[in-house]
Amino acid sequence: MARNLLGEIQNRMSDFSKSQKLISNYILENYDKAAYMTASKLGATVKVSESTVVRYAIELGFDGYPEFQHSLQEIVRTKLTSFQRMEVTNNLIGDGDALTKVLMSDIDKIKRTVEDIDHEAFEAAVNSIVGAKNIYIIGIGSASVLASALNINLRMIFDNVRFIVASSATEIYEQIISIGKGDVMVAISFPRYSKKVVSAVNLAKKSGADVIALTDNAASPIASLADQNLFARSDMASFADSLVAPLSVINALVVEVSRRKQDELTVRLRQLEQIWEEYNVYDTNQG
Repeated sequence: MARNLLGEIQNRMSDFSKSQKLISNYILENYDKAAYMTASKLGATVKVSESTVVRYAIELGFDGYPEFQHSLQEIVRTKLTSFQRMEVTNNLIGDGDALTKVLMSDIDKIKRTVEDIDHEAFEAAVNSIVGAKNIYIIGIGSASVLASALNINLRMIFDNVRFIVASSATEIYEQIISIGKGDVMVAISFPRYSKKVVSAVNLAKKSGADVIALTDNAASPIASLADQNLFARSDMASFADSLVAPLSVINALVVEVSRRKQDELTVRLRQLEQIWEEYNVYDTNQG
């Protein structure tokens, strides 16, 4: 279960030392700023030592300050409104080179995803997709871009792909009413998490379908409902989200599924190439 860190800090206020109370008060009032401060910077801001800040994080049950800071950053991502997120990002970048900072941050997200992703869950997800009677794909908001990319590629391989268009909760239920045992739902959700996706996953689970969650961490509301969790790092990029790492995971899924279905896919692609050429779909006169 996800920790309510701000609630814990508030509830433990009376037990803290004077220095710890100074840190706590600042965090409760400015967690969006504290989340991106080093231990040294946070200490200087509230006029305590860096070591006091580190001990404070450990007192709260974290292995060290980096883990505590990450927990604060997750709060920022899930709690802040779109315009507040933009303000935080602007403060982080300042007058610096936005292009370089964003690209380097995306590279870091992919590296951390490679280090942390569960290879067994990935393998199980591929098996589930390959063996599914029907494949349902859902993602809302910025995650809909990821869902669309997965839909386009899986439709090149399978005829049983169903892309859920999430214009309203009622329409979502209408589109997944027939989901059941032997089917798989690929649910994609990143902060701020969509309640519609959570509801769709709940219905899929109750109906006996397999659920693959592509999300950011175990605290995600769809993670506890999923049969396979594929965790990919994401972060704020102004009011929008950085979804480079999740897209890379989708690319890996498509590659591995296509390898499993190589013989059938080869025949299918040859047929498509003939159709594309006949109807002059692509420009082949370049170069």
